[in-house]
Amino acid sequence: MATIKEIQKQLEQVTGLDDPFFKELAHDERTGVKKLVVKRRKAIQDEYEEEARLEKMLCYEKDLYAQGIEWIAGIDEVGRGPLAGPVVAAAVILPKNSKIKGLNDSKKISKKKHETIYQEVLKQAIAIGIGIKDNQVIDEVNIYEATKLAMIEAVGNLKITPQHLLIDAMKLDLQIPQTSIIKGDANSLSIAAASIVAKVTRDRMMTDYDLTYPGYDFAHNVGYGTQHHLEGLKRRGITPIHRKTFEPIKSMIKKIEN
Repeated sequence: MATIKEIQKQLEQVTGLDDPFFKELAHDERTGVKKLVVKRRKAIQDEYEEEARLEKMLCYEKDLYAQGIEWIAGIDEVGRGPLAGPVVAAAVILPKNSKIKGLNDSKKISKKKHETIYQEVLKQAIAIGIGIKDNQVIDEVNIYEATKLAMIEAVGNLKITPQHLLIDAMKLDLQIPQTSIIKGDANSLSIAAASIVAKVTRDRMMTDYDLTYPGYDFAHNVGYGTQHHLEGLKRRGITPIHRKTFEPIKSMIKKIEN
């Protein structure tokens, strides 16, 4: 009779729920074996579900592939809501039918997995472009327009000109055919890839700003109006990276001027 350790190694090679090895193990009464079977069955089921989820997130891309379009750029941004720092956009062209396990809207991915998935996107992507508009541009043209400018910049920074753009809920003033998708970062793998690239890029920038402007907790709140951030504003005042058209900074400036 095989040892539990030997059975564990054999189970690691099983990839289907209908594998005859499961039937064979059904007659094994050992508790350890039963636990291994349950665990492996669950792992395989999870893999099936992840594959189905990724396949569903390729639906927009597959429609375009069917039309002979392969260079598809997913575009997304991060940083519309914070009180400080830039808005960052990314444009990502993935290989045809590329699937990256765990890739999703960056807000749905745990922080500890961001870097791993980001590195996998970098590894697989055919091209990546980044666009950054700082707080001064945001104050000058408003956050919506700054976001569009960052996205256009990201597309311009791609080493390959895309044949089609998939954009998260935006329409860009570009001559490239495009599709605006509501909640695109959760419905398109290309946009999800752009989401994670933009997120990690901006988070790194805010971590650097935390060293330049200590006391606002930028490394953790990435510029959003958390309690620590607001306390920092009260104690230390406004920094050069704060958005002057956003509250409560706007009111703070008025108070100083008056």
